[in-house]
Amino acid sequence: MLTARTCLGGMITAPHHLAAETGASVLREGGNAIEAMIAAAATIAVTYPHMNGIGGDGFWLIARAGAPPVAIEACGPAAGLASAEAYRAQGLKAVPLRGPMAAVTVAGAVAGWSKALEVSKAAGGRLPMRRLVEDAVRYARDGVPVSSSVAFRSRLRWPELSRICGYTETFGPNGPLQEGAILKQPKLAATLQRLTAAGLDDFYRGDLARSMAADLEAAGSALRLDDFEAFKARFVEPLNTRLRAGNVYNLPPPAQGVTTLMILKLFERLGVEEGDSFEHLHGLVESAKRAYLVRDAGLGDPTRMSVDCRDWLDDAFIAREAGRIDRERAAPWPHPSGDGDTIWMGAADAQGTVVSYIQSIFKDFGSGIVLPDTGVLWQNRGFGFSLKPGPNELGPRRLPLHTLNPALARLDDGRTLAFGTMGGDGQPQTLATIFTRHVLFGQDMQAAITSPRWFLGSRWGAPEPMLNLESRYEEGLVDAMKTAGHRVELVAPFDELMGHAGMLSIDRGGVIRAACDPRADGSCAGN
Repeated sequence: MLTARTCLGGMITAPHHLAAETGASVLREGGNAIEAMIAAAATIAVTYPHMNGIGGDGFWLIARAGAPPVAIEACGPAAGLASAEAYRAQGLKAVPLRGPMAAVTVAGAVAGWSKALEVSKAAGGRLPMRRLVEDAVRYARDGVPVSSSVAFRSRLRWPELSRICGYTETFGPNGPLQEGAILKQPKLAATLQRLTAAGLDDFYRGDLARSMAADLEAAGSALRLDDFEAFKARFVEPLNTRLRAGNVYNLPPPAQGVTTLMILKLFERLGVEEGDSFEHLHGLVESAKRAYLVRDAGLGDPTRMSVDCRDWLDDAFIAREAGRIDRERAAPWPHPSGDGDTIWMGAADAQGTVVSYIQSIFKDFGSGIVLPDTGVLWQNRGFGFSLKPGPNELGPRRLPLHTLNPALARLDDGRTLAFGTMGGDGQPQTLATIFTRHVLFGQDMQAAITSPRWFLGSRWGAPEPMLNLESRYEEGLVDAMKTAGHRVELVAPFDELMGHAGMLSIDRGGVIRAACDPRADGSCAGN
């Protein structure tokens, strides 16, 4: 029987085992959960480059014992020169997925590390940045074995990425990356070392910024040095909603945290009593449909939204939306959805600090542009913009809709729980699934993650959105979903389409429990 791992001194869960070990080593040296997370974030930026990197964005939720959770928004805006009109003038109906026109937003992750360090120092953190990136520098300089997930995505995306200038020099001098091969990134190692010598702000207002801005402009991106210099990560008020089990927190727009919270509140209204039943699975799928309709109509740059997303969590609004759910029949679902590639990690320490963190370059290997001087792989978060008028329309210094949404809960039983996943539109679906299994229906944390999962949307290469179910679901439940009108497609038993989920909690007695996803290459590591 699979069970969550436990410890007392501190623990971290990550989708790559080396990142978990890096974080645990910091905890063993007396570092706090925030320092451990920064160290793990630096390592996983090197070891899992198809999912995240310092050329991407990040979002933090940090809960210190006895204090309200703190949220950090570290997502960069579009270039000052960016406009939907310029893209439409070239006959485009969407922001391109790859190449220089996809690399249209500033990378915010490093600025988020800097903000997190402010919270860490207030909590007594003292480890120097040099120590926190020590493992990442070594893995980038000396090399790291290519994992199965990296190799799979490298093969899958090779036809489109191999044509992009700079990509093959780092990620394919001899063709797609092969599992077990050694990946070295010496220029990225030098960049990480530079950040320890000059400070993290050098990424935005120093020699690194000047180098990256020049390389991006030369590649054909609209980003310029003044876009870097104008950007700062910021503290934001986290979303907070009340469920029967406790309070659940997530990030406000442009992140889609409200989507996860809506699904949980809608599902709670249905009064389902048995986990992994037809009522559970059908109820989550139909709750997700209602939440996505609301999200897609109104979510985007918060300065351009016509409504306050907190209104979508109002009990009266939730009651009306829940009333539109048929408990026996599937609603039509023609709406396309997008996948996304991200890492989520959770950490806790003996002082009761819990961190839920997500770091991403959006689609696998981002824009594909590797900057020649710094070795930084740049994100394609601009693909999240729309070229149609509305709150998510591309424009100068605007923020795109973010699928990223790390979650955290303070439960009435005294536990603080962090949970998250990669998976684009699938993130809220997976978060609702593992939360309801574990918190509402009492399933062991690891079992809640390992058990079969579902994804409503378009999988790679599929022309239409379907309800994708892992083939490990019981045949009777699959048949019941089909009978209810769901368009079901069975996929592989542990399909990466279902995300790389993780969960971590600390209880009143200081016992930390953590679980990671067998669909990834990760582990849980403790002090």
